[in-house]
Amino acid sequence: MVSRRSFMTSVVGIAAGVLTQSAPALTDLRNPLPIFPNKDAKWKRSWDQATATLAGNTRTLGTYSHPVLIEGPGYPGVWMECGPTEALVNLQWKQYLPEPQREVADKVAIANHMAFFELQRPDGQIPAYLWDKKVGFGQIQMVVPIAATAWETSRITKNQQLLEAAYTACSRWDAWLRRYRDTRKTGLVEGFCTYDTGQDNSPRWAGMPNDCPGEDARVLPDAKGLPRLSPDLSATTYGARIALASMAKALGKNSEADSWLERAEGIRKLIVEKLYSPEDGAFYDLDSDNKFVRVRSCVICRVLGEHVLKLDSRSDRAIFENVWEKQLHNKKAFWAPFPFPSVALDDPTFVRPITPNSWGGPSQALTALRAPRWMPYYGKSKEMEHLMRQWTAAIANSGVDHPQMDPVTGEFTLKEWGQYSPTALVYIDFSCRLGGAKNLT
Repeated sequence: MVSRRSFMTSVVGIAAGVLTQSAPALTDLRNPLPIFPNKDAKWKRSWDQATATLAGNTRTLGTYSHPVLIEGPGYPGVWMECGPTEALVNLQWKQYLPEPQREVADKVAIANHMAFFELQRPDGQIPAYLWDKKVGFGQIQMVVPIAATAWETSRITKNQQLLEAAYTACSRWDAWLRRYRDTRKTGLVEGFCTYDTGQDNSPRWAGMPNDCPGEDARVLPDAKGLPRLSPDLSATTYGARIALASMAKALGKNSEADSWLERAEGIRKLIVEKLYSPEDGAFYDLDSDNKFVRVRSCVICRVLGEHVLKLDSRSDRAIFENVWEKQLHNKKAFWAPFPFPSVALDDPTFVRPITPNSWGGPSQALTALRAPRWMPYYGKSKEMEHLMRQWTAAIANSGVDHPQMDPVTGEFTLKEWGQYSPTALVYIDFSCRLGGAKNLT
């Protein structure tokens, strides 16, 4: 992650045009707005703020020549763990956006992927982030697989160039991970540092370095317990391989599709066999001494986000129910009034008082934004509706400027950055879903 810094960025002309309009003009759409819970003006104000935030955060960086959707003033760049996902969500609901933003949604979604593919190193490493004047290779920082979001984006936009580029780039990225992030030869993906998972200031990584020596993600830091076998990084790789199989099939590479499915199943089984604790109902890192790092974190949600536990398997369904009852739907753990905290409420490492930029307890907008990727799949649509109502209500009260909130009170706890794309997209995505839109994704 990066602390606040000044970036020289050029705002896309279309986005700038939107920002100069008055608030009423922002919602003067040809398509109807979602149905808000009531007629209180704050709901519409938050919608206007969300769409204006996304317009203002659509920018051209010095490291890439096409407009991309950045995180916001506090994080003025694009990160592989979230930037492609955010542009995809923006694309999925473009019919509800102001007309200038609808017109560029496809291009921005494609650019938020192609930027990473075009800046991929010859050895196959995809950058962790793009800033205005720097491309980062000091960590791997992946959560939602860029292969999966690229596949979804290529299908929506019907862009063959993106499909072909994604297949090539993500195949090479998988090879890089197998070469440099499986030093213990287990078949799982290893975490070397805090930023690999994007969980800044998380007790999960207490005492560990933030990034790799020399800003080189191939180099293992000298710290006790490293490297770790990481459930979320391994789940991301599993999800990527499933997406690569779909892309290979679409490209007529049927034998390669079968190979990707075989590799995917291999890492999926290893996650369940090696990184799951039945007694806790949780997934944990396994350190180099083969001991669990027993911090119950939203890593659990990330594993489920890639559907690692399969619904057609009796044993997997039993594991899911154990995880759901003991952790995710437990009011003492993760089913807080404003789900899901980054660390379980009853975990002894939960950080209070809540500090800025912390994955030590607050409920993060990024975690909420990823919930639709797994909750309906596991039959938890009713619970997801509750989550969406809690988040939209909190955002309507506080605006879209803040990335994290107290999971008990719903108070946003990091307020100095402003114009945060993930929170804006949570509001747009959840409002559209709650409003009964027909084309839910």
